[in-house]
Amino acid sequence: MEDRNAKIKGPYTQRSIRARIEAFFLDNLGKVATREQLIEVATDPVTGQQPENWHQRLSELRTDKGYTILSWRNRGELKISEYMMPNAERRQTASKRTRPNATTWKQVLKQYEFQCAWTEGEISCGLRNGDIDPVGGGRVKLSPDHKLPHAIHAEIDPNDPSKWQPLCGRHQVMKKNYWDDETGWLNVIAIVQSASETQKREVYDFLKRYFGDLG
Repeated sequence: MEDRNAKIKGPYTQRSIRARIEAFFLDNLGKVATREQLIEVATDPVTGQQPENWHQRLSELRTDKGYTILSWRNRGELKISEYMMPNAERRQTASKRTRPNATTWKQVLKQYEFQCAWTEGEISCGLRNGDIDPVGGGRVKLSPDHKLPHAIHAEIDPNDPSKWQPLCGRHQVMKKNYWDDETGWLNVIAIVQSASETQKREVYDFLKRYFGDLG
């Protein structure tokens, strides 16, 4: 029987975390990779430093480079914290992301007291650069986030601090394009699109009950 588990064929010595993870997936097309393997591959090969926000780099391979990387949300046989790149094909990606300039980014960090701005109800993240992420592991590196999701409006003014917020890597991934911080509305379509087939069917059945089967 064919072994469906990924193997670390490194050492992976690419300079960036994203490039090391990309090389690992391309070496293991169609095979199941674990969270532990991704952290090992992403770890700096020279210093041995644990990766900064490897999950954000994983998200960038999907959104910025157009790879398909499946998780348990997309493929029933995958478990939580398991991933698979089924092939090396790349989709056309969105336009290049705008980033705040250096002065704007300093203002944004100061406004948010150099902490991750993510909140859920009354709970705030508050992680700072260099902290250890208690959930995702690795050291935190705050990065600029569009308050208005990139998929809705990519060309946000890089000189306007009010349009940006700092997020840790884990919450960058969680947000994706799911939430519009300026209007306070969930981007429900994006959430449903990213859900598993089972979850999509649950949504479909719910909507049929809600509206009546128009059939």
